[in-house]
Amino acid sequence: MPKMKTHKGLKKRVRITANGKVKHKNANAGHLMSGKSAKRRRRIKKDSTMFPVFAKEVLVLLGGKR
Repeated sequence: MPKMKTHKGLKKRVRITANGKVKHKNANAGHLMSGKSAKRRRRIKKDSTMFPVFAKEVLVLLGGKR
């Protein structure tokens, strides 16, 4: 069988850390920020790591384990 192609859309949205964790940008940071508290805006601004259950699926779409 041929190699599985990398999912290009996902590749642009996530990063794999040195330890194999998947980092992604949080949702709800696009617009309508004035209605959100400062604490919530700060929390949304930071990147977060994906849960291992979902990260396994992401690694498959990105072409296997790294």
